[in-house]
Amino acid sequence: MKWQQLVMEEFLRIERELGQVLNDLTVDDLNHQPAPDCNSIGWLAWHLTRSHDRNMSELMGEEQLWIADQWHAKFNRAPDAGETGVGHTTEQAKAFKSTASKVLMDYHHAILKRIEQYIHHRLTEKELDRETHSPTLKNVANVATRIAGVIQQGFLHVGQAGYVRGLLKGKGWYP
Repeated sequence: MKWQQLVMEEFLRIERELGQVLNDLTVDDLNHQPAPDCNSIGWLAWHLTRSHDRNMSELMGEEQLWIADQWHAKFNRAPDAGETGVGHTTEQAKAFKSTASKVLMDYHHAILKRIEQYIHHRLTEKELDRETHSPTLKNVANVATRIAGVIQQGFLHVGQAGYVRGLLKGKGWYP
């Protein structure tokens, strides 16, 4: 197995796990907060996906699909490249209203296809060492560190969403 396949497998696992978490949930389920200060499943799935879009688009030097493909309109949100949920207040997270699971997964899949093209056709060992500056996160890191962080945060957020689903639906939902 080449290292590119290993990296891509991690992104594919995040998508599979997210799909399992979102499977058969209604919009009401997606917007349910288990406690007043907790994020909903819909917000967590949106934030995970927006973060993948923002981070990977920055690495690729391309416009986010959020804007380029007008995903923002499908979520009834502004075309703001910086709005990913990072820094949301409790009130902002509570005010977030999710779209249907299918739309969340379609957006995530569109980003995954773009990531796959990048990993298999542009990402080289030399590129992994390239230093990048994130205007959103206001930090400097190399490409490898950024990708590792995107994967780590993806699993973290899908795990959080799965936990909230367990609180909502009880045991037995995970295959």
